[in-house]
Amino acid sequence: MRVERSGKNRLDIVMTGRVDSDAMSEILQQLIDKSEGIKDGKMMFDIVDYQMPTLGAIMVELSRLPAMLSFIRKFDSAAVLADETWLRKVSEWEGHLVPWLTIKSFHRDQKAEAEIWLASR
Repeated sequence: MRVERSGKNRLDIVMTGRVDSDAMSEILQQLIDKSEGIKDGKMMFDIVDYQMPTLGAIMVELSRLPAMLSFIRKFDSAAVLADETWLRKVSEWEGHLVPWLTIKSFHRDQKAEAEIWLASR
């Protein structure tokens, strides 16, 4: 997984492969660090090769839930690129759990459309 700051208020996140507890700790810290100072932010998720995280990774994420809630409050829009239909549907469903965050999913070959949508938000 890779997290990059892209401009003043945007993070680009590339997800690939399986995440274990050590990788999850590092990723969560990167998200927090790289989102410093963002307000009304945007995120672009590119899910290249999704594999379920390990149980240890899920436990790390749950243990950092308060910090992750503070992180997610910095953002109002997220575009998700994924080849698998179920990942796109789950991503948009997650948007309903966070009222201030609008999530729209796109097939990975629709990156240009995702960029336009995200820029319009």
